[in-house]
Amino acid sequence: MTVLLYIAGVLAIVVGLAVSIGLHEFGHMIPAKKFGIRVPQWFVGFGTTLWSTKRNGTEYGIKAFPLGGFVKIIGMLPPHPDKPSGKPQSGFSRLISDAREAEAALLQPGDENRMFYQLPWWKKVIVMAGGPTVNLVIAFFLFGGLFYFHGVSEATTTVATRADCVIAVPKGEQAARDTCLPTDPEAPSKTADIRPGDKIVAFDDTRITSYTQLQKLIRSHPDASVTITVLRDGETLKKSVTTQVNTLPSMDDDLKSVKVGYLGISPRTENVSKGPLYTVEQMGDMTVETVKSLGHMPARIWDVGRAVLGLQDRDPEGPMSVVGIGRVAGEVSADDSIAGGNKVAFIITLLAGVNLFVGMFNFVPLLPLDGGHIAGALYEALRRGWAKLFGRPDPGHFDVAKLLPVAYVTAGVLLVMTVLLVYADLAVPIT
Repeated sequence: MTVLLYIAGVLAIVVGLAVSIGLHEFGHMIPAKKFGIRVPQWFVGFGTTLWSTKRNGTEYGIKAFPLGGFVKIIGMLPPHPDKPSGKPQSGFSRLISDAREAEAALLQPGDENRMFYQLPWWKKVIVMAGGPTVNLVIAFFLFGGLFYFHGVSEATTTVATRADCVIAVPKGEQAARDTCLPTDPEAPSKTADIRPGDKIVAFDDTRITSYTQLQKLIRSHPDASVTITVLRDGETLKKSVTTQVNTLPSMDDDLKSVKVGYLGISPRTENVSKGPLYTVEQMGDMTVETVKSLGHMPARIWDVGRAVLGLQDRDPEGPMSVVGIGRVAGEVSADDSIAGGNKVAFIITLLAGVNLFVGMFNFVPLLPLDGGHIAGALYEALRRGWAKLFGRPDPGHFDVAKLLPVAYVTAGVLLVMTVLLVYADLAVPIT
């Protein structure tokens, strides 16, 4: 049964990612067709074709390795602006010429005015932004469904556990030790007979509506005599409590220690359903964190390389390949200590997170990423607008082929990163 659950978790990730890839490519294909551009191929995966069918001039198919996908749009590269000189070419010039020839080989009679490079700049942006935007929309709906149906774990004002004594918590930690020493003073909550299951409804004359509110009130009253009102088995009880002073991590920075009031309780958590506005807020925060992660990516990949060489431990918060993501999904699915609903929520979270990352990553303005084509279109708009403003001749469409050397270098770097991450996920996996 455990093996079957492991396989189910891996398959859920593989199928979910394949669907996300396919929808990403639809995000490019649909607007391209709407703008009159011929799209001969739409595929999920690479390698040998396992299945394909042709509809309305487009071949749809699945390939053997579903680790990516592509959609072929006619005329991504314009023909060479000058006639061939007949001189032998080498290096990147030869690669660029080969790329132009490969594009030209796909042309059919009637394609003369149906090529991507001929589109106005804003239509190019829509076509190329369509793919990563679909990933962001997928992430929004996955996170939104998770927040609404599964809920978000939140601390309540009901007591889950009560401390026996006052123990200082060093900065950056959640607990110092598990047992009390004879020299430790008794916790105020124990002295006042506040019990697990009690719901705290008032702090002196202040009505309590959230645990965060309660926590701030307790912390702001060190060594103070207060009245705590609780509900216990339907009965309202008032407890006189003298808080103590304890050293705890700051609520704003857990690497900073502060001396605050202490009661000695921990809250019971419950899943609370959240709406679209909450999802928008969370997506905003996660987008900011994703952008920061992209900026730190070179350093994090370097750390992965050091972990592979045994020079340091693998960072559990570091990047993973699809292999690592599938492995983690399988482990969680096979873990008997995790409830079924939480397993499903975890896999949905993984898929949503991957879609968010893929969407943001593809907006990076480097070829062969979608953001590179978007940057080329925006540059075209800028230089044509500048020429029009100053009465100069129209410079025409921007030749993206000139950026192919950047695309080849970027593709090489991405390939090395992918191989490294896959090897790391096999040799020193994150569990």
